[in-house]
Amino acid sequence: MDHKKLLNQFKLKSTPCRSEVLMLLRTHEHALSHSDIEQQVDRSFDRVTVYRTLKTFLDKGLIHKVLDDEGVSKYALCSECSKENHNHEHVHFKCESCGQTQCLDNIRIPEIDLPAGFLAKEKNLLIQGVCDQCDQ
Repeated sequence: MDHKKLLNQFKLKSTPCRSEVLMLLRTHEHALSHSDIEQQVDRSFDRVTVYRTLKTFLDKGLIHKVLDDEGVSKYALCSECSKENHNHEHVHFKCESCGQTQCLDNIRIPEIDLPAGFLAKEKNLLIQGVCDQCDQ
């Protein structure tokens, strides 16, 4: 599916910045930080425009936020989300060698029984090690 159709599916207007950020996220298999994205998109898009684009994508369910071990927010495309159902409770893997963080969409975070009175709103699980590309 092309970028315009995907944006339309999420009821988003296609703008040059949105199209470029979306293309960038679609061409990387790992999550990207705001800084990574800012460095790779057209220099005419300022930091605030890139930030607003990412915020809009998050709000609409097009991408999700991945926190790495250093507290840096990274962003990755959602595989099965919508604005109404933002479900990205899968495992994330950060490679100690290359530093890339990847979504492991097929590995769900297990259910955890919380004590009475506790209500989970979001779950994050980051596994660190060496990825299949660096293990060779």
